[in-house]
Amino acid sequence: MDRFEELKKKYDSVLSFVQQQKGVSVHNLHLQENKLILRASAGTEQIKNSIWDQIKRVDKTFSDLQADISVDPSLAPKAAAPAAAPPPAPGGAQTYTVKSGDSLSKIAKQVYGNANAYMKIFEANRDQLKDPDTIKPGQVLKIPSA
Repeated sequence: MDRFEELKKKYDSVLSFVQQQKGVSVHNLHLQENKLILRASAGTEQIKNSIWDQIKRVDKTFSDLQADISVDPSLAPKAAAPAAAPPPAPGGAQTYTVKSGDSLSKIAKQVYGNANAYMKIFEANRDQLKDPDTIKPGQVLKIPSA
């Protein structure tokens, strides 16, 4: 198997994700200097970040990949009808909608004033979180009272 095919196979989950994603246009995919080169445009910063999240799931260093992903608002998916608000969290807990760049410790610092309290948020959301280091923009998390 040549290097291009080997790298395409390694990053297959990323390439599949990009193809299925609305609001993404791939301009170029080729091998250069033993690296897979991906040039693409995403309709929003959030879509761009989700592509990077996929890349880092395959290889945190992505030393054999060079991705040049720009944001082109003309590619943004058309807004759907607003979703119904999530039901209130049990026990009067508040909720928080995850934004790009958030982490549980960052949210804990905002809410409780202590980044180390992130496990309290993780424990309250075990039904939807498997790993305290993996949250996605748009997720609605229950925030238990301090």
